[in-house]
Amino acid sequence: MPGKPIAGRYELIGEISAGGMGTVWRGYDSVLDREVAVKLIRPDMLASPKVAEEFAKRFRREARVTARIRHHGVPQVYDAVLDKSFDRLYLVMELIHGTSLRAYINPDDPLPIAWAVAMGAQISTVLSHAHAVPVVHRDLKPDNVLVAPDGTVKVLDFGIAAILRTDITKLTPAGQPIGTSKYMSPEQIRGAQITPHSDLYALGCILYELLCGRPVFDGHSDYQLWQQHTSASPRPPHELRDGIPADLEYLVLELLKKSPEHRPQDAYAVYERLLPFLPAPGSSLPMVEGQLLNVPDPTHMFRRPNAPHPRPTPAPPAVTAATAVDPNVFPATGLRDAIRTAVEQSDALLEEERFAQAADVLQAVITPAAEVMGAESRRVLQLRMRRAAILVLSGDPRRALAEFNALAAAYVRAEGTASPNALECRRQAAHCRAELGQATTALKQFREVLDQVRKNEGDASPTALDLRRNIGVLLIAEGDAEAAFDVLEPLHEDLCLLNGPDHEDTQEIADLLARLRL
Repeated sequence: MPGKPIAGRYELIGEISAGGMGTVWRGYDSVLDREVAVKLIRPDMLASPKVAEEFAKRFRREARVTARIRHHGVPQVYDAVLDKSFDRLYLVMELIHGTSLRAYINPDDPLPIAWAVAMGAQISTVLSHAHAVPVVHRDLKPDNVLVAPDGTVKVLDFGIAAILRTDITKLTPAGQPIGTSKYMSPEQIRGAQITPHSDLYALGCILYELLCGRPVFDGHSDYQLWQQHTSASPRPPHELRDGIPADLEYLVLELLKKSPEHRPQDAYAVYERLLPFLPAPGSSLPMVEGQLLNVPDPTHMFRRPNAPHPRPTPAPPAVTAATAVDPNVFPATGLRDAIRTAVEQSDALLEEERFAQAADVLQAVITPAAEVMGAESRRVLQLRMRRAAILVLSGDPRRALAEFNALAAAYVRAEGTASPNALECRRQAAHCRAELGQATTALKQFREVLDQVRKNEGDASPTALDLRRNIGVLLIAEGDAEAAFDVLEPLHEDLCLLNGPDHEDTQEIADLLARLRL
């Protein structure tokens, strides 16, 4: 469907998922230059103007209601635009990177108990904020929960929630329950009034499944599941898994009570009763075995509340010299046209200062190009250097630094330590380090590059002059005024000879020297 931007602003890049109501796309907001998620309803669901009007109301409500839930566990709503022709109804939201909670439910290898509890506690927190609006989710299930790489839980799709007010018109025909049968409360199935306690029942279903690795009931049809939810008693979790604390099992079974009044008072009460089963603040990572080592740790926020952002670890080069393809190969395939198109698109995006998207456009072609030509082929290295420079423009020196370091190593292998490309990458890496506050390392790297540039080009080449300026400025930032003066005074003399005393570059250094003299 990618093509003309929606509302002249939101560009659809690729489909993320499809559901009963429609599709979710990864998109770009061309005004704010950021990724977004764009939710579009299925065209075939707009069978008539009346139906279209119904969905328009639902989407308008979704935007307004979700925007009122202020919690990091709920994606932010950025925009809600309804096409007057009803050809397109869409919601623009925060794009969440994560994995569905469904992926971590395995009957043969259930989650550690502390991890399952941490997932449930995070969902309880989200529900407490939503229910305070008040908003009922109505379709809470593992598929509507994402686990981010840092272990935080995001609850998606409050789209069929309704503000709990008597003047809100129901959007579904009478007798048609909203929800998913495996997680639907008895009152939802019966068409009775839905309250926050309905979400607590669904949370009980999720906790049961996380602890036991299987759903509460296993009917083969919606009708069988409805019968079980309204009439059957769930099998006690301890019969399916050893080691579940008695109080935790009691809470899960209480959440699954048929009558809403017999369930816990609210989501806050559920959270409080889960706390004893969570790791204490400051504790070490719970013991985890087997494949769960690759699961994001949901206990981190409880063990280390308000912890700082983890220090990034440099990514290794995608392909080493030993496995790289012949760097001179450039196959005459459609890839050549794709590269040219990507470069042209990135140029156009740069003109509009949409730096993040320009970098992503290049990355989309770098990946297949590296697979065909090798990550260290001449053309791919050029594309990677171009993208790294755009990352600097986008204000992302950390990612740019990792890429410039990898590029410098690649160019050293391909062309030698003193090659212009290797030196340029090292120089740009030093710039990134300076931006990140790594002044001492940046100074060392600038000086090493300058020594080599002086050998190759002399002391007055444009590159050498820029490096001398960078070194002087960093020395000022380090508080070493004397060393800065020793660098900047001869630089000023050289600039006077080359450009004249009135040139802006010369004046800049003159101003710095004047401040140092003061």
